[in-house]
Amino acid sequence: MSRLLVVCTLVLSVILTILVTIFCSVPIIIAGIIKLLLPIPVLWRAISAFSNFMMYCWCEGLAWLLQLNPHLQWDIEGLEGLNKKNWYLLICNHHSWADIVVLCVLFRKHIPMNKYFLKQQLAWVPFIGLACWALDMPFMRRYSRGYLIRHPERRGKDVETTRRSCEKFRLHPTTIVNFVEGSRFTDEKRIESRSAFNNLLPPKAAGIAMALGVLGKQFDKLLDVTLCYPENDKKPFFDMLSGKLTRIVVRVNLLPVNEELHGDYVNDKNFKRSFQQWLNALWSEKDQQIDAIKREYNNAGQ
Repeated sequence: MSRLLVVCTLVLSVILTILVTIFCSVPIIIAGIIKLLLPIPVLWRAISAFSNFMMYCWCEGLAWLLQLNPHLQWDIEGLEGLNKKNWYLLICNHHSWADIVVLCVLFRKHIPMNKYFLKQQLAWVPFIGLACWALDMPFMRRYSRGYLIRHPERRGKDVETTRRSCEKFRLHPTTIVNFVEGSRFTDEKRIESRSAFNNLLPPKAAGIAMALGVLGKQFDKLLDVTLCYPENDKKPFFDMLSGKLTRIVVRVNLLPVNEELHGDYVNDKNFKRSFQQWLNALWSEKDQQIDAIKREYNNAGQ
């Protein structure tokens, strides 16, 4: 693509994305204000249903915008057997802001509307925090090891925050999404974290362990999702907006929620160790899968 076409596509994509987001988010924010002012359970459930519908409209708008790119191809495996009436815990690697768009667009018609684990600080961001709260997004508070050493009385409070956020999802089918690396992948972060993986950051187990602890009996399956942009690995979100994104590869693996995934992650050291080992083994397989995807498309391009 010529530089002029890239710039024009980028500007148009940003404008259309903003318009779609405003169209869908303003009603959600208004609903959030009503929910804040009128703490009535029946009304809250109606507001949640309305907010989920507007979230679905946003996903449809993003899907339409992606279709404007004639060069984009999807390579998807593993959507069989999904159902919007089930409860899912979805874990995924996190490479780019494009990941959220891909998950929203891909799963919008297959599973209940995605609920993303968000950092607690986001709850206080004007408008965004209110919209996320209206959508029943679960907020997480993470404390660093150094902070907990200085403030031992705060130990376990992050877990309790996660527990309270997940309790509300017992009432209706839900998909809880957790980017378990806690941050978007970069080579600098991989080196800094001393990651044992080529394409991933070390996974953080506490969030999904707590979600399983609260809703484990209700989760029908655990969705292990692997995202890869083999031809746009450096800056997929920018390439998505500028029309240069050529391929999105998604692999979905449905895993059973077995008894060994249920336990007291905070107080049971043996369970904590075994859960971390299980997640690290899963992440090792994911890393190898991403390597294989990259080799497949690099060899195809030669």
